[in-house]
Amino acid sequence: MAGPPIENGWLRMERGLITAIGRRGTPGSPAETLDLGDAIVLPGLVNAHTHLEFSRFDCPLDASGGLPSWIPQVVAARRQQRQGLLDDGDEATATAIRLGLAESAAAGVTAIGEIATTIPQGAYAGPGPAVCVFREGLGLGAAAAAAVPRQVAADLDWLERTGFAAGVSPHAPYSVAAPLGRRLVAEACRRGLPVAMHLCESREEEELLATGSGAFRRVLEDLGVWNAVQPPALLPAAAWIGLLAQARRGLVIHATHINRDPAALARLAYHRDRLAVVICPRTTRMMSGGLPPVRLLAAAGLRLAIGTDSRASNPDLSVLAECRTLADTGLSSPMESLQMATIHGAWALGREHRSGCLAVGRPADLVILRPGSTPTDPGAAAIDPSTKVEATLRVGRLIAGESGHGAIPTAGSWRSGSQSWPRHRLPPAAR
Repeated sequence: MAGPPIENGWLRMERGLITAIGRRGTPGSPAETLDLGDAIVLPGLVNAHTHLEFSRFDCPLDASGGLPSWIPQVVAARRQQRQGLLDDGDEATATAIRLGLAESAAAGVTAIGEIATTIPQGAYAGPGPAVCVFREGLGLGAAAAAAVPRQVAADLDWLERTGFAAGVSPHAPYSVAAPLGRRLVAEACRRGLPVAMHLCESREEEELLATGSGAFRRVLEDLGVWNAVQPPALLPAAAWIGLLAQARRGLVIHATHINRDPAALARLAYHRDRLAVVICPRTTRMMSGGLPPVRLLAAAGLRLAIGTDSRASNPDLSVLAECRTLADTGLSSPMESLQMATIHGAWALGREHRSGCLAVGRPADLVILRPGSTPTDPGAAAIDPSTKVEATLRVGRLIAGESGHGAIPTAGSWRSGSQSWPRHRLPPAAR
C-alpha cells in the first residue's frame, strides 16, 4: 500500500508468512503455484471500529431523530439481549459476536478493533480475523467511577491471560464523567494499551458539554443516569483528546463535527504522531445526513482509518462498501480509501508491523478479489460493486471463501494476472 500496484504480480508464502513478492517470471514450480487469473490481491482489510454484539440485527435501528433518539433504542436492545429475552444472555451476545466475525471474514477483513461492554468466554475464539478487544467503560456517577475500573481491569486481565490483544474505551463524553475517564485512561497507560473513544459525534453532544442541557440531557434523565442535584463533571472534546494522547495509541471515533471545535482539532493535529481518527462513513451519513470531514482531517496530517460501527447503524459490515461511499462522493480516491482500510487501520490498532500491507517477512493476511470485468484501475476495481470477495486468509490460512482456481495452498506461490499490492517500505517484521 506504499507504492503503485504490481501488475501480473506474484507472492510466495510459507508457514503463514510472505517470503517473496515479484512481478512476472516464475515464482515456483507448477505444482506449487496457484494461478489466480484476473484477480486483485491486497492486504487483509482492517475494520478499525465496530460493535460486534449487534451483529444479529437484520437492519439498522431508526436514526431519523439523530443520535439522541438512536441511543435509547441501543440501550433497550442491549438490555433485552442480556436479560435473556432473545436467548441466554451471554450466549446471545457470544452468538452475535461469532456472526459478526464470520461476516467480517467473508467481507475480506483480517483485523478488527472491537468495542465490547461485556466479554462472553469463547466469543472470540477460533479461526477468523485478529481482534483487538477494547473493553468499554461508561458511567456518570461516583459509584461507577469506583466500580467500573475494577470490572474493566478484571476483563483486561482475562484477555491478556488468554492471549487476546486488548484496549480500553471510555465510551463518549456524554456517558463518561471525568473521574471515571481518567481512571480508565490511566489503566490503559499502565498496561501499555491503546484507547478508543467516540468524540464530536453529534451537535447534541456539543450542546450538553457546553451548557449541560439539551436533547442529550433529556435522554440521560430518561435513562435514570443524570443527577440533577449534583451533575457529573463532563470534559470537552479537546480535554479528552489530551487524555487519549497519553496512551500508547489513541483512536478518535467518528469526529463528525470536529470542524465546529477548533480547540479539539488543533489538539488532535498536535498529537497526530500517536492518534488516529476512525471514520464510519455510512453510519455518519445515517446519523447526521452528512459524511465525515475527511478533507479537513487529512489536511491536518492525521491518519484516517475506516470502521463499520455496527449492524445497529449499518446494513452490513463491509469495509469495501465504506471505501466505496467515500470514493463515490469524491471525499477520497479509491486508492486513498483502500489505504484507510489497510495500512492506516493497522497503525490505528497498533498492528503496523503485522497487518495492512503485503511485505516479505510479514504474516500472509490478505484478501483475493474477483473483479466483474478486467480492471484498468485496480483501486476502482477493488471497491466496485461487481467485484466479489473470493477468499480471505489470515496467517496463510483460509478463514472465508475459496479459490475458484483450485485449492489454496498453505505454502507455495500465487500468481495474479491482474494486480497485487507491493510490500511496504518499512523494515518487515513477523511479530
